Amino acid sequence: MARKEPKKDVVIVGLGWTGAIMGMELAQEGLEILALERGADRDTVPDFKYPNIADELKYGVRYDLMQRPSASTLTIRRTLAETALPYRQLGSFLPGNGVGGAGSHWNGHTWRPQPEEMRLRSYTIERFGRQIIPEDMLLEDYPLTYEELEPYFDRFEHVAGISGQAGNLRGKIIPGGNPFEGPRSRDYPMPAMPQTYDAHLFAEAAKALGYHPFPRPGAIASKAYVNEYGMQMGPCNFCGFCERFGCYNYSKGSPHVCILDALKRKPNFSYKTHSEVLRVDLSADRKTATGVTYFDHETGEEVFQPADLVLLCAYQLHNVHLLLVSGIGRPYDPATGEGATGRGYAYQMNGGVSMFFKDKAFNPFIGTGSNGMVIDDFGINQNDFARHGFIGGSYISTGTTNGQPIRSMPLPAGTPAWGLAWKQAIGQWYGHAMSIGSHGSCMSYRNCYLDLDPTYKDRFGRPMMRMTFNWNDNDIRMTQYMRVKMEEIAKSMKPDIMQSGFKKKGAMYDVRPYQTTHNVGGNAMGVDPAKSVINRYLQAHDVHNVFVMGSGAFPQNLQYNPTGLVGGLAYWAAHALRTDYLRQPRSLV
Repeated sequence: MARKEPKKDVVIVGLGWTGAIMGMELAQEGLEILALERGADRDTVPDFKYPNIADELKYGVRYDLMQRPSASTLTIRRTLAETALPYRQLGSFLPGNGVGGAGSHWNGHTWRPQPEEMRLRSYTIERFGRQIIPEDMLLEDYPLTYEELEPYFDRFEHVAGISGQAGNLRGKIIPGGNPFEGPRSRDYPMPAMPQTYDAHLFAEAAKALGYHPFPRPGAIASKAYVNEYGMQMGPCNFCGFCERFGCYNYSKGSPHVCILDALKRKPNFSYKTHSEVLRVDLSADRKTATGVTYFDHETGEEVFQPADLVLLCAYQLHNVHLLLVSGIGRPYDPATGEGATGRGYAYQMNGGVSMFFKDKAFNPFIGTGSNGMVIDDFGINQNDFARHGFIGGSYISTGTTNGQPIRSMPLPAGTPAWGLAWKQAIGQWYGHAMSIGSHGSCMSYRNCYLDLDPTYKDRFGRPMMRMTFNWNDNDIRMTQYMRVKMEEIAKSMKPDIMQSGFKKKGAMYDVRPYQTTHNVGGNAMGVDPAKSVINRYLQAHDVHNVFVMGSGAFPQNLQYNPTGLVGGLAYWAAHALRTDYLRQPRSLV
Protein backbone atom coordinates (compact mmCIF):
# COMPACT_ATOMS: atom_id res chain seq x y z
CA MET A 1 0.00 0.00 0.00
CA ALA A 2 1.51 3.31 -1.08
CA ARG A 3 1.97 6.03 1.49
CA LYS A 4 -0.31 9.00 0.78
CA GLU A 5 0.92 12.55 1.16
CA PRO A 6 -1.18 15.71 1.66
CA LYS A 7 -2.59 17.08 -1.57
CA LYS A 8 -0.79 19.82 -3.50
CA ASP A 9 -2.14 22.21 -6.11
CA VAL A 10 0.69 21.30 -8.48
CA VAL A 11 3.17 18.45 -8.70
CA ILE A 12 6.16 18.92 -11.02
CA VAL A 13 8.05 15.87 -12.28
CA GLY A 14 11.71 16.82 -12.79
CA LEU A 15 13.55 19.95 -11.69
CA GLY A 16 15.62 21.01 -14.68
CA TRP A 17 15.02 24.01 -16.95
CA THR A 18 11.31 23.48 -17.57
CA GLY A 19 10.53 22.35 -14.01
CA ALA A 20 12.26 25.46 -12.66
CA ILE A 21 10.42 27.74 -15.10
CA MET A 22 7.00 26.24 -14.36
CA GLY A 23 7.68 26.24 -10.63
CA MET A 24 8.59 29.92 -10.59
CA GLU A 25 5.72 31.00 -12.81
CA LEU A 26 3.04 29.10 -10.89
CA ALA A 27 4.50 29.91 -7.47
CA GLN A 28 3.78 33.53 -8.32
CA GLU A 29 0.10 32.56 -8.51
CA GLY A 30 0.19 31.46 -4.88
CA LEU A 31 -0.26 27.76 -5.64
CA GLU A 32 1.16 25.08 -3.36
CA ILE A 33 3.80 23.37 -5.49
CA LEU A 34 5.88 20.24 -4.99
CA ALA A 35 8.65 19.24 -7.40
CA LEU A 36 9.89 15.64 -7.47
CA GLU A 37 13.42 14.96 -8.69
CA ARG A 38 14.74 11.43 -9.17
CA GLY A 39 18.38 12.42 -8.62
CA ALA A 40 20.37 14.17 -5.93
CA ASP A 41 20.22 17.78 -4.84
CA ARG A 42 22.84 19.97 -6.50
CA ASP A 43 23.84 23.60 -6.36
CA THR A 44 26.72 25.75 -7.54
CA VAL A 45 28.09 25.72 -3.99
CA PRO A 46 29.26 23.26 -2.85
CA ASP A 47 28.68 20.83 -5.74
CA PHE A 48 30.39 22.80 -8.52
CA LYS A 49 33.12 24.47 -6.48
CA TYR A 50 36.60 24.90 -7.92
CA PRO A 51 38.87 22.99 -8.34
CA ASN A 52 36.73 19.90 -7.61
CA ILE A 53 34.40 20.36 -10.61
CA ALA A 54 37.32 20.67 -13.07
CA ASP A 55 37.92 16.93 -12.85
CA GLU A 56 37.93 15.64 -16.41
CA LEU A 57 38.08 11.99 -15.43
CA LYS A 58 35.17 12.16 -12.96
CA TYR A 59 32.81 14.32 -14.98
CA GLY A 60 34.00 14.31 -18.59
CA VAL A 61 34.80 10.59 -18.85
CA ARG A 62 32.90 8.89 -16.04
CA TYR A 63 29.77 11.04 -16.37
CA ASP A 64 29.22 11.87 -12.72
CA LEU A 65 26.37 14.29 -13.53
CA MET A 66 24.59 11.79 -15.80
CA GLN A 67 22.06 9.04 -15.18
CA ARG A 68 23.36 5.54 -14.61
CA PRO A 69 22.03 2.91 -17.04
CA SER A 70 22.07 0.42 -14.18
CA ALA A 71 19.35 2.49 -12.52
CA SER A 72 17.47 3.90 -15.51
CA THR A 73 17.76 2.93 -19.16
CA LEU A 74 15.83 1.94 -22.27
CA THR A 75 16.20 -0.66 -24.99
CA ILE A 76 17.33 0.24 -28.51
CA ARG A 77 17.01 -1.32 -31.95
CA ARG A 78 17.46 0.04 -35.47
CA THR A 79 14.74 -1.79 -37.39
CA LEU A 80 11.46 -3.54 -36.68
CA ALA A 81 13.16 -6.85 -37.45
CA GLU A 82 15.80 -6.44 -34.73
CA THR A 83 15.45 -7.39 -31.08
CA ALA A 84 15.98 -4.34 -28.89
CA LEU A 85 18.67 -4.60 -26.23
CA PRO A 86 19.26 -2.41 -23.17
CA TYR A 87 21.44 0.70 -23.45
CA ARG A 88 24.00 -0.49 -20.87
CA GLN A 89 26.79 2.08 -21.25
CA LEU A 90 26.30 5.80 -21.92
CA GLY A 91 27.45 6.82 -25.36
CA SER A 92 25.20 8.31 -28.02
CA PHE A 93 23.31 10.59 -25.60
CA LEU A 94 23.82 11.62 -21.96
CA PRO A 95 20.66 12.41 -19.94
CA GLY A 96 21.39 14.51 -16.87
CA ASN A 97 20.61 13.49 -13.33
CA GLY A 98 19.77 15.50 -10.23
CA VAL A 99 18.47 18.98 -9.59
CA GLY A 100 19.19 21.14 -12.63
CA GLY A 101 19.04 18.17 -15.02
CA ALA A 102 20.83 18.50 -18.35
CA GLY A 103 20.85 22.27 -17.79
CA SER A 104 23.73 21.70 -15.37
CA HIS A 105 26.12 20.06 -17.82
CA TRP A 106 25.14 21.49 -21.21
CA ASN A 107 27.31 23.74 -23.37
CA GLY A 108 24.75 26.52 -23.47
CA HIS A 109 24.05 26.71 -27.23
CA THR A 110 20.74 28.56 -27.46
CA TRP A 111 18.87 29.03 -30.72
CA ARG A 112 15.45 29.95 -31.97
CA PRO A 113 13.99 27.89 -34.82
CA GLN A 114 13.57 29.64 -38.13
CA PRO A 115 9.94 30.67 -38.79
CA GLU A 116 9.89 28.15 -41.65
CA GLU A 117 10.74 25.31 -39.23
CA MET A 118 7.59 26.02 -37.24
CA ARG A 119 5.48 25.31 -40.34
CA LEU A 120 7.79 22.96 -42.17
CA ARG A 121 5.17 20.81 -43.87
CA SER A 122 3.27 23.80 -45.23
CA TYR A 123 6.48 25.57 -46.22
CA THR A 124 7.72 22.49 -48.09
CA ILE A 125 4.46 21.98 -49.97
CA GLU A 126 4.09 25.67 -50.85
CA ARG A 127 7.67 26.05 -52.09
CA PHE A 128 8.47 22.68 -53.62
CA GLY A 129 5.30 20.60 -53.89
CA ARG A 130 3.86 17.73 -51.87
CA GLN A 131 5.52 15.15 -54.13
CA ILE A 132 9.01 15.74 -52.66
CA ILE A 133 7.96 14.54 -49.19
CA PRO A 134 9.04 10.89 -48.81
CA GLU A 135 6.16 8.50 -48.20
CA ASP A 136 7.50 7.37 -44.83
CA MET A 137 8.35 10.89 -43.55
CA LEU A 138 6.02 12.23 -40.83
CA LEU A 139 6.45 15.89 -41.71
CA GLU A 140 4.23 18.18 -39.63
CA ASP A 141 3.64 21.83 -38.77
CA TYR A 142 3.74 23.05 -35.19
CA PRO A 143 0.29 24.19 -34.01
CA LEU A 144 1.61 27.71 -33.36
CA THR A 145 3.80 30.15 -35.23
CA TYR A 146 7.18 31.75 -34.69
CA GLU A 147 5.42 35.09 -34.35
CA GLU A 148 3.25 33.79 -31.50
CA LEU A 149 6.29 32.35 -29.70
CA GLU A 150 8.64 35.30 -30.24
CA PRO A 151 7.88 37.04 -26.90
CA TYR A 152 8.51 33.76 -25.07
CA PHE A 153 11.79 33.09 -26.89
CA ASP A 154 12.79 36.59 -25.86
CA ARG A 155 11.85 36.02 -22.25
CA PHE A 156 13.75 32.74 -21.97
CA GLU A 157 16.86 34.32 -23.51
CA HIS A 158 16.74 37.11 -20.95
CA VAL A 159 16.18 34.74 -18.04
CA ALA A 160 18.94 32.33 -19.16
CA GLY A 161 21.41 35.13 -19.88
CA ILE A 162 22.22 34.59 -23.54
CA SER A 163 25.17 36.33 -25.15
CA GLY A 164 24.88 36.95 -28.88
CA GLN A 165 24.51 39.34 -31.80
CA ALA A 166 21.07 39.95 -33.28
CA GLY A 167 20.81 39.60 -37.04
CA ASN A 168 17.19 40.63 -37.52
CA LEU A 169 15.70 43.28 -35.26
CA ARG A 170 12.03 43.85 -36.03
CA GLY A 171 12.66 43.03 -39.69
CA LYS A 172 15.85 45.09 -40.08
CA ILE A 173 18.95 43.03 -40.94
CA ILE A 174 21.82 43.90 -38.59
CA PRO A 175 25.42 43.51 -39.86
CA GLY A 176 27.41 40.93 -37.91
CA GLY A 177 24.39 38.87 -36.88
CA ASN A 178 22.55 35.98 -38.52
CA PRO A 179 20.72 37.47 -41.53
CA PHE A 180 18.61 34.30 -41.93
CA GLU A 181 17.04 34.26 -38.45
CA GLY A 182 13.45 35.25 -37.69
CA PRO A 183 12.73 38.80 -36.53
CA ARG A 184 13.53 39.66 -32.92
CA SER A 185 11.73 42.21 -30.80
CA ARG A 186 15.02 43.18 -29.07
CA ASP A 187 18.68 42.23 -28.98
CA TYR A 188 20.22 39.54 -26.81
CA PRO A 189 20.62 40.53 -23.14
CA MET A 190 24.42 40.47 -23.45
CA PRO A 191 26.82 41.11 -26.34
CA ALA A 192 28.49 38.17 -28.03
CA MET A 193 31.48 36.51 -26.40
CA PRO A 194 35.02 37.25 -27.61
CA GLN A 195 36.22 34.72 -30.18
CA THR A 196 39.16 32.33 -30.19
CA TYR A 197 41.75 32.09 -32.98
CA ASP A 198 40.13 29.18 -34.83
CA ALA A 199 36.81 31.04 -34.96
CA HIS A 200 38.51 34.10 -36.47
CA LEU A 201 40.17 31.96 -39.15
CA PHE A 202 36.88 30.26 -40.01
CA ALA A 203 35.00 33.56 -40.18
CA GLU A 204 37.59 35.04 -42.55
CA ALA A 205 37.48 31.99 -44.82
CA ALA A 206 33.67 31.84 -44.84
CA LYS A 207 33.36 35.54 -45.58
CA ALA A 208 35.83 35.25 -48.44
CA LEU A 209 33.55 32.62 -50.00
CA GLY A 210 30.53 34.93 -49.76
CA TYR A 211 28.97 33.50 -46.60
CA HIS A 212 27.68 35.38 -43.56
CA PRO A 213 29.56 34.43 -40.35
CA PHE A 214 28.22 35.49 -36.95
CA PRO A 215 29.02 34.62 -33.31
CA ARG A 216 27.33 31.54 -31.85
CA PRO A 217 24.58 32.51 -29.36
CA GLY A 218 24.86 30.84 -25.98
CA ALA A 219 24.05 30.90 -22.30
CA ILE A 220 27.55 32.03 -21.37
CA ALA A 221 27.80 35.47 -19.76
CA SER A 222 30.03 37.93 -21.59
CA LYS A 223 29.62 40.47 -18.76
CA ALA A 224 28.00 40.79 -15.34
CA TYR A 225 24.24 40.33 -15.65
CA VAL A 226 21.12 40.21 -13.47
CA ASN A 227 17.90 38.64 -14.79
CA GLU A 228 14.26 39.37 -13.97
CA TYR A 229 14.30 37.04 -10.96
CA GLY A 230 17.26 38.92 -9.44
CA MET A 231 19.67 36.11 -10.26
CA GLN A 232 23.25 37.22 -11.01
CA MET A 233 25.75 35.92 -13.56
CA GLY A 234 29.47 36.71 -13.73
CA PRO A 235 31.51 37.06 -16.93
CA CYS A 236 33.02 33.83 -18.26
CA ASN A 237 36.75 33.23 -17.72
CA PHE A 238 37.16 30.77 -20.65
CA CYS A 239 38.17 27.89 -18.37
CA GLY A 240 37.11 25.23 -20.91
CA PHE A 241 34.97 23.17 -18.51
CA CYS A 242 31.37 23.61 -19.72
CA GLU A 243 30.09 20.48 -21.44
CA ARG A 244 29.58 17.67 -18.86
CA PHE A 245 30.50 20.02 -16.00
CA GLY A 246 28.65 22.39 -13.70
CA CYS A 247 29.88 26.00 -13.78
CA TYR A 248 31.74 27.18 -10.67
CA ASN A 249 31.88 30.80 -11.87
CA TYR A 250 28.13 31.55 -12.17
CA SER A 251 28.81 32.23 -15.85
CA LYS A 252 26.83 29.47 -17.58
CA GLY A 253 23.08 29.93 -17.76
CA SER A 254 21.58 26.99 -15.86
CA PRO A 255 18.53 26.39 -13.67
CA HIS A 256 20.71 26.80 -10.57
CA VAL A 257 22.18 30.14 -11.58
CA CYS A 258 19.12 31.64 -13.26
CA ILE A 259 16.02 30.42 -11.39
CA LEU A 260 16.36 27.85 -8.62
CA ASP A 261 17.90 30.00 -5.91
CA ALA A 262 15.00 32.44 -6.29
CA LEU A 263 12.41 29.66 -6.53
CA LYS A 264 13.63 27.94 -3.35
CA ARG A 265 12.86 31.13 -1.42
CA LYS A 266 9.16 30.89 -2.30
CA PRO A 267 7.25 29.68 0.82
CA ASN A 268 4.71 27.84 -1.36
CA PHE A 269 7.35 25.85 -3.26
CA SER A 270 9.08 22.70 -2.04
CA TYR A 271 10.98 19.86 -3.66
CA LYS A 272 12.02 16.32 -2.86
CA THR A 273 15.07 14.57 -4.26
CA HIS A 274 15.66 10.83 -4.73
CA SER A 275 11.96 10.67 -5.60
CA GLU A 276 11.41 8.74 -8.85
CA VAL A 277 7.96 9.13 -10.37
CA LEU A 278 6.59 5.79 -11.58
CA ARG A 279 3.29 6.82 -13.15
CA VAL A 280 0.63 9.48 -13.44
CA ASP A 281 -2.49 8.28 -11.64
CA LEU A 282 -5.83 8.79 -13.41
CA SER A 283 -9.45 8.94 -12.33
CA ALA A 284 -11.83 6.09 -13.09
CA ASP A 285 -12.88 7.68 -16.40
CA ARG A 286 -9.19 8.31 -17.23
CA LYS A 287 -9.91 11.91 -18.21
CA THR A 288 -8.33 13.55 -15.16
CA ALA A 289 -5.06 13.02 -13.34
CA THR A 290 -5.40 12.58 -9.59
CA GLY A 291 -1.68 12.88 -8.90
CA VAL A 292 1.45 10.79 -9.27
CA THR A 293 2.97 7.74 -7.60
CA TYR A 294 6.69 7.92 -6.91
CA PHE A 295 9.30 5.74 -5.26
CA ASP A 296 11.03 7.37 -2.30
CA HIS A 297 14.58 6.04 -2.47
CA GLU A 298 15.36 7.34 1.00
CA THR A 299 12.56 5.43 2.74
CA GLY A 300 12.26 2.58 0.23
CA GLU A 301 8.51 2.92 -0.27
CA GLU A 302 6.00 3.97 -2.89
CA VAL A 303 4.22 7.25 -2.27
CA PHE A 304 1.02 8.63 -3.78
CA GLN A 305 1.13 12.40 -4.19
CA PRO A 306 -2.34 13.84 -4.93
CA ALA A 307 -2.43 17.03 -7.01
CA ASP A 308 -4.85 19.09 -9.06
CA LEU A 309 -2.28 19.74 -11.78
CA VAL A 310 0.51 17.43 -13.03
CA LEU A 311 3.41 18.91 -15.00
CA LEU A 312 5.80 16.47 -16.68
CA CYS A 313 9.11 18.33 -16.80
CA ALA A 314 11.54 15.42 -16.89
CA TYR A 315 13.86 14.64 -19.78
CA GLN A 316 12.10 13.88 -23.07
CA LEU A 317 12.74 10.12 -22.90
CA HIS A 318 11.35 9.90 -19.36
CA ASN A 319 8.30 12.02 -20.15
CA VAL A 320 7.37 9.71 -23.02
CA HIS A 321 7.94 6.64 -20.86
CA LEU A 322 5.66 8.06 -18.16
CA LEU A 323 2.96 8.76 -20.73
CA LEU A 324 3.20 5.20 -22.05
CA VAL A 325 3.13 3.44 -18.66
CA SER A 326 0.34 5.75 -17.45
CA GLY A 327 -1.85 5.13 -20.49
CA ILE A 328 -2.02 8.77 -21.57
CA GLY A 329 -2.67 8.96 -25.30
CA ARG A 330 -2.94 6.00 -27.64
CA PRO A 331 0.38 4.17 -28.17
CA TYR A 332 1.76 4.50 -31.67
CA ASP A 333 1.67 1.43 -33.95
CA PRO A 334 4.03 1.61 -36.96
CA ALA A 335 2.17 -1.20 -38.73
CA THR A 336 -1.05 0.78 -38.95
CA GLY A 337 0.30 4.29 -38.45
CA GLU A 338 -2.33 4.79 -35.74
CA GLY A 339 -1.75 6.18 -32.27
CA ALA A 340 0.34 9.15 -31.18
CA THR A 341 2.23 8.40 -27.94
CA GLY A 342 5.75 7.43 -29.01
CA ARG A 343 5.22 8.58 -32.60
CA GLY A 344 7.85 10.64 -34.42
CA TYR A 345 11.01 10.11 -32.40
CA ALA A 346 13.94 11.97 -34.00
CA TYR A 347 17.57 12.72 -33.22
CA GLN A 348 20.24 15.01 -34.77
CA MET A 349 22.49 14.73 -37.84
CA ASN A 350 26.09 15.85 -37.35
CA GLY A 351 29.35 15.73 -39.30
CA GLY A 352 32.72 17.41 -39.23
CA VAL A 353 36.01 18.27 -40.91
CA SER A 354 39.21 18.21 -38.84
CA MET A 355 42.24 20.28 -39.86
CA PHE A 356 45.83 20.18 -38.64
CA PHE A 357 48.25 23.09 -39.04
CA LYS A 358 51.97 22.82 -38.28
CA ASP A 359 52.40 26.60 -38.01
CA LYS A 360 49.25 27.62 -36.10
CA ALA A 361 48.76 27.35 -32.31
CA PHE A 362 45.15 27.37 -31.10
CA ASN A 363 45.62 27.22 -27.30
CA PRO A 364 42.63 24.85 -26.87
CA PHE A 365 42.68 25.14 -23.07
CA ILE A 366 41.07 28.58 -23.61
CA GLY A 367 37.45 27.98 -24.48
CA THR A 368 33.78 28.11 -23.56
CA GLY A 369 30.87 25.80 -24.23
CA SER A 370 29.27 28.19 -26.72
CA ASN A 371 32.36 29.74 -28.24
CA GLY A 372 32.61 29.99 -32.00
CA MET A 373 31.55 31.51 -35.29
CA VAL A 374 28.71 30.15 -37.40
CA ILE A 375 27.24 30.37 -40.88
CA ASP A 376 23.57 29.68 -41.53
CA ASP A 377 23.81 29.96 -45.32
CA PHE A 378 22.69 26.33 -45.63
CA GLY A 379 19.88 26.44 -43.10
CA ILE A 380 16.39 25.24 -43.92
CA ASN A 381 15.15 28.51 -45.40
CA GLN A 382 18.17 28.73 -47.75
CA ASN A 383 17.99 25.26 -49.32
CA ASP A 384 16.20 24.22 -52.50
CA PHE A 385 14.72 20.94 -51.28
CA ALA A 386 13.58 19.86 -54.73
CA ARG A 387 16.97 20.46 -56.38
CA HIS A 388 19.12 19.11 -53.55
CA GLY A 389 16.99 16.01 -52.94
CA PHE A 390 16.47 16.43 -49.19
CA ILE A 391 14.25 18.27 -46.71
CA GLY A 392 16.24 19.95 -43.96
CA GLY A 393 19.30 22.04 -43.27
CA SER A 394 22.25 22.65 -41.01
CA TYR A 395 24.31 25.38 -39.48
CA ILE A 396 28.09 25.15 -39.86
CA SER A 397 30.45 26.35 -37.13
CA THR A 398 33.81 26.20 -35.47
CA GLY A 399 35.12 27.23 -32.07
CA THR A 400 37.20 26.01 -29.15
CA THR A 401 35.12 24.58 -26.33
CA ASN A 402 37.84 22.82 -24.34
CA GLY A 403 41.37 21.46 -24.39
CA GLN A 404 40.80 18.59 -22.00
CA PRO A 405 43.59 16.13 -22.85
CA ILE A 406 41.84 12.85 -21.98
CA ARG A 407 38.80 13.13 -24.24
CA SER A 408 39.75 16.02 -26.56
CA MET A 409 42.96 14.94 -28.24
CA PRO A 410 42.43 15.21 -32.02
CA LEU A 411 45.12 13.38 -33.96
CA PRO A 412 45.52 12.62 -37.69
CA ALA A 413 43.93 9.43 -38.97
CA GLY A 414 46.26 6.46 -38.76
CA THR A 415 48.00 7.61 -35.58
CA PRO A 416 48.64 4.62 -33.27
CA ALA A 417 46.36 4.47 -30.25
CA TRP A 418 49.24 4.04 -27.77
CA GLY A 419 53.01 3.87 -27.49
CA LEU A 420 55.88 6.07 -28.62
CA ALA A 421 54.33 7.10 -31.95
CA TRP A 422 51.15 8.15 -30.15
CA LYS A 423 53.12 10.28 -27.69
CA GLN A 424 55.08 11.87 -30.53
CA ALA A 425 51.87 12.70 -32.38
CA ILE A 426 50.46 14.38 -29.27
CA GLY A 427 53.63 16.45 -28.96
CA GLN A 428 53.35 17.48 -32.60
CA TRP A 429 49.62 18.13 -32.94
CA TYR A 430 48.13 19.07 -29.56
CA GLY A 431 47.06 22.68 -29.93
CA HIS A 432 47.52 22.63 -33.70
CA ALA A 433 44.11 21.23 -34.67
CA MET A 434 40.71 22.79 -35.27
CA SER A 435 37.47 21.47 -36.72
CA ILE A 436 34.41 22.66 -38.61
CA GLY A 437 31.16 21.04 -37.54
CA SER A 438 27.73 20.57 -39.09
CA HIS A 439 24.68 20.53 -36.79
CA GLY A 440 21.69 19.48 -38.86
CA SER A 441 18.04 18.61 -38.80
CA CYS A 442 16.62 15.11 -38.49
CA MET A 443 13.13 14.37 -39.76
CA SER A 444 10.60 11.98 -38.22
CA TYR A 445 9.72 8.72 -39.94
CA ARG A 446 7.08 6.02 -39.71
CA ASN A 447 9.50 3.40 -38.39
CA CYS A 448 11.33 5.64 -35.87
CA TYR A 449 9.35 5.64 -32.65
CA LEU A 450 9.18 4.85 -28.92
CA ASP A 451 7.06 2.15 -27.28
CA LEU A 452 7.09 -0.27 -24.33
CA ASP A 453 9.50 -3.16 -24.63
CA PRO A 454 7.73 -6.55 -24.63
CA THR A 455 10.60 -8.30 -22.83
CA TYR A 456 12.68 -6.07 -20.58
CA LYS A 457 11.40 -4.51 -17.35
CA ASP A 458 12.95 -1.92 -15.08
CA ARG A 459 13.69 -2.33 -11.38
CA PHE A 460 10.10 -1.38 -10.52
CA GLY A 461 8.58 -4.01 -12.79
CA ARG A 462 7.49 -1.54 -15.46
CA PRO A 463 8.20 -2.33 -19.12
CA MET A 464 11.27 -0.44 -20.26
CA MET A 465 10.81 1.99 -23.07
CA ARG A 466 12.02 0.75 -26.44
CA MET A 467 13.60 3.07 -29.01
CA THR A 468 13.44 2.11 -32.67
CA PHE A 469 15.65 4.43 -34.68
CA ASN A 470 17.93 4.42 -37.69
CA TRP A 471 19.34 7.00 -40.08
CA ASN A 472 17.25 7.68 -43.18
CA ASP A 473 18.30 8.53 -46.74
CA ASN A 474 16.86 12.06 -46.62
CA ASP A 475 19.07 13.07 -43.70
CA ILE A 476 22.11 11.27 -45.13
CA ARG A 477 21.73 13.30 -48.35
CA MET A 478 21.51 16.46 -46.28
CA THR A 479 24.72 15.76 -44.36
CA GLN A 480 26.59 14.78 -47.53
CA TYR A 481 25.58 18.11 -49.07
CA MET A 482 27.00 19.86 -45.99
CA ARG A 483 30.22 17.84 -46.34
CA VAL A 484 30.86 19.32 -49.80
CA LYS A 485 30.28 22.88 -48.55
CA MET A 486 32.40 22.41 -45.43
CA GLU A 487 35.32 20.80 -47.26
CA GLU A 488 35.34 23.77 -49.62
CA ILE A 489 35.77 26.12 -46.66
CA ALA A 490 38.37 23.88 -45.04
CA LYS A 491 40.48 23.58 -48.21
CA SER A 492 40.50 27.36 -48.58
CA MET A 493 42.18 27.56 -45.15
CA LYS A 494 45.12 25.46 -46.47
CA PRO A 495 45.61 22.97 -43.62
CA ASP A 496 48.55 20.56 -43.66
CA ILE A 497 46.19 17.64 -43.01
CA MET A 498 42.43 17.52 -43.50
CA GLN A 499 40.04 14.66 -42.72
CA SER A 500 36.24 14.39 -42.77
CA GLY A 501 33.71 12.38 -40.82
CA PHE A 502 30.14 12.24 -42.20
CA LYS A 503 27.53 9.50 -42.32
CA LYS A 504 27.24 7.88 -45.74
CA LYS A 505 24.39 6.12 -47.51
CA GLY A 506 23.58 2.91 -45.67
CA ALA A 507 25.00 4.14 -42.36
CA MET A 508 23.49 2.40 -39.33
CA TYR A 509 22.78 4.13 -36.03
CA ASP A 510 25.54 3.35 -33.51
CA VAL A 511 24.86 3.95 -29.81
CA ARG A 512 28.53 3.85 -28.78
CA PRO A 513 30.01 7.25 -29.79
CA TYR A 514 28.57 10.42 -28.28
CA GLN A 515 26.56 12.41 -30.85
CA THR A 516 24.15 14.77 -29.07
CA THR A 517 21.71 14.67 -26.17
CA HIS A 518 19.06 16.12 -28.51
CA ASN A 519 16.41 13.42 -28.36
CA VAL A 520 13.03 14.76 -29.52
CA GLY A 521 9.49 13.69 -30.32
CA GLY A 522 7.29 10.96 -28.90
CA ASN A 523 4.65 13.29 -27.49
CA ALA A 524 4.35 15.73 -30.36
CA MET A 525 2.20 18.83 -30.13
CA GLY A 526 -0.51 19.30 -32.71
CA VAL A 527 -4.14 19.99 -33.53
CA ASP A 528 -5.13 16.43 -34.43
CA PRO A 529 -5.19 13.98 -31.46
CA ALA A 530 -4.74 11.14 -33.95
CA LYS A 531 -1.21 12.39 -34.68
CA SER A 532 -0.28 14.31 -31.53
CA VAL A 533 -0.35 13.85 -27.75
CA ILE A 534 -0.49 17.46 -26.58
CA ASN A 535 -2.16 20.59 -27.92
CA ARG A 536 -0.66 23.99 -28.69
CA TYR A 537 -0.44 24.76 -24.97
CA LEU A 538 1.44 21.50 -24.21
CA GLN A 539 -1.70 20.12 -22.55
CA ALA A 540 -2.53 16.42 -23.00
CA HIS A 541 -5.44 16.03 -25.42
CA ASP A 542 -7.21 13.42 -23.31
CA VAL A 543 -6.20 14.41 -19.73
CA HIS A 544 -6.81 18.12 -19.28
CA ASN A 545 -4.75 18.61 -16.09
CA VAL A 546 -1.55 17.06 -17.45
CA PHE A 547 0.92 19.33 -19.25
CA VAL A 548 4.09 17.96 -20.86
CA MET A 549 7.17 20.16 -21.26
CA GLY A 550 10.32 19.57 -23.26
CA SER A 551 11.50 18.47 -26.68
CA GLY A 552 9.10 15.54 -26.84
CA ALA A 553 6.72 18.17 -28.22
CA PHE A 554 8.75 18.52 -31.44
CA PRO A 555 7.06 16.80 -34.45
CA GLN A 556 10.54 16.53 -36.04
CA ASN A 557 13.90 17.87 -34.99
CA LEU A 558 15.25 21.32 -35.73
CA GLN A 559 18.52 22.09 -37.43
CA TYR A 560 19.45 23.80 -34.14
CA ASN A 561 20.06 22.79 -30.54
CA PRO A 562 16.63 22.37 -28.90
CA THR A 563 16.87 24.31 -25.61
CA GLY A 564 15.79 27.70 -26.97
CA LEU A 565 12.53 26.24 -28.27
CA VAL A 566 12.08 24.15 -25.12
CA GLY A 567 12.42 27.27 -22.96
CA GLY A 568 10.16 29.36 -25.18
CA LEU A 569 7.44 26.69 -25.15
CA ALA A 570 7.66 26.44 -21.35
CA TYR A 571 7.01 30.16 -20.94
CA TRP A 572 4.22 29.94 -23.55
CA ALA A 573 2.54 27.11 -21.61
CA ALA A 574 3.05 28.91 -18.29
CA HIS A 575 1.32 31.99 -19.69
CA ALA A 576 -1.68 29.91 -20.82
CA LEU A 577 -1.89 28.26 -17.41
CA ARG A 578 -1.71 31.54 -15.51
CA THR A 579 -4.07 33.57 -17.65
CA ASP A 580 -6.58 30.95 -18.76
CA TYR A 581 -6.45 27.44 -17.31
CA LEU A 582 -6.28 28.39 -13.61
CA ARG A 583 -9.40 30.51 -13.97
CA GLN A 584 -11.35 27.59 -15.42
CA PRO A 585 -9.58 24.22 -15.55
CA ARG A 586 -10.51 22.53 -18.82
CA SER A 587 -9.10 21.54 -22.19
CA LEU A 588 -7.64 24.63 -23.86
CA VAL A 589 -8.33 24.85 -27.58
